[in-house]
Amino acid sequence: MTRSPIGVIAISCAAIDDVIGWLMLALVSALSVSASLAGCASGRAPGVHDAGADGAVNGRRASLFALLALVGCRWLPRAPSTPMPVLRLPMQRDARAPLLVVMLPGVYSLPRDFVDEGFVPALRARGVAADVWIADSHRGYADNGTLLERLRDDVITPARQAGYARLWLVGISLGGFAALGVLRQQPQDVDGVLAIAPYVGRPALVQRVAATGGASAYARALTDADAEGTLWSWFGLAPDAVRDKVHLYTGRDDRFIAGQRLLAQRLAPDHVLEVPGDHDWPTWLALWTRWLERAAWPRHAA
Repeated sequence: MTRSPIGVIAISCAAIDDVIGWLMLALVSALSVSASLAGCASGRAPGVHDAGADGAVNGRRASLFALLALVGCRWLPRAPSTPMPVLRLPMQRDARAPLLVVMLPGVYSLPRDFVDEGFVPALRARGVAADVWIADSHRGYADNGTLLERLRDDVITPARQAGYARLWLVGISLGGFAALGVLRQQPQDVDGVLAIAPYVGRPALVQRVAATGGASAYARALTDADAEGTLWSWFGLAPDAVRDKVHLYTGRDDRFIAGQRLLAQRLAPDHVLEVPGDHDWPTWLALWTRWLERAAWPRHAA
């Protein structure tokens, strides 16, 4: 059976989802117990209700259930669709920018997170002359094995057909893994990749790569033929011209730091950046800000 390239992420996220669910249900139960105790304290016999008090408790309970639905919706599995949805944010409505930045979200992130968490506003504030496309490349595509196919057919090919002269991929976590996969398959169509805190393989695979002496030695061994192993084999043998398109930015306490540092051994030092931080949006935004300060991307006049 073929493993999902995000099995480890899915397990940890599912565990987090379970914890959130149990906490929320515990709060709902606590409200029910609290209501019963309040009734006893007020002298009401069991089964006798006070409309005002019960209404307040039910209101709080309904709010908690609504919050549970809101928090949990992004964690629920989503079925992949064809074509892959793409949120398009042009710099100008009636003109094409000289650069297209394609953003690929993490395993449980939504396209709008790139806006809400400050990525798109930061790009605009720094005067980068770029259109932005955000692909809804969620876990469902990775699970059914169509992630790279859909990115090719629904994002990269339409972008080139639209006439964009330069195309950069910016991927976070699973999105970083996907961006590297697109570069592997279509190096001629991608001008650069910024992989932010990328997922680069399950721990056992990363350990095997390290044990063989790094990506180049692992590529010669060819021990894993799945999506993750294929990525490492390719990167171990990729020519300088292709590897020079890759920039890897991450937090020092990122959960995937071991594999990221192993991958970084095949990159030029000025293509790698680590900052204090974890696998979270504040760290990713700090890395994005640093990138925007140094990126050789076109700027428009103020």
